[in-house]
Amino acid sequence: MKKEKQLRYDLAYLKMAAEWGKLSYCERKKVGAIIVKDRMIISDGYNGTPTGFENACEDEEHYTKWYVLHAEANAILKVAASTQSCKDATLYITLSPCKECSKLIHQAGIVRVVYAEKYKDTSGIDFLEKAGVEVEYLSIG
Repeated sequence: MKKEKQLRYDLAYLKMAAEWGKLSYCERKKVGAIIVKDRMIISDGYNGTPTGFENACEDEEHYTKWYVLHAEANAILKVAASTQSCKDATLYITLSPCKECSKLIHQAGIVRVVYAEKYKDTSGIDFLEKAGVEVEYLSIG
């Protein structure tokens, strides 16, 4: 019973992350993230440029600009600027984390990551699993 209820919540949060990702100005890939702790959403994020920069994520050749922040990094940074903590939280993200963001996830104290699509480089997932973070793929159709 508990497993079934958790799955319903996981799907709902992942769908919310997907909706949040639609707010991204990035053309190549729109990624959304939600951080949940104690059954409460404590942060959200989507991929995009830092505050104060133009919203365009890609250059003239359609390459992603180096300073674009990933959705999970944006969500973690929002928590860092608040009174909340990511310790023991779950990250719901539409695209599995890259290796750089995986370090942030682990250091932030996030204990579970649920993702909807696998990123081309899976070293981020490998790192998280090695670090003892529970990683789960869940299709949202």
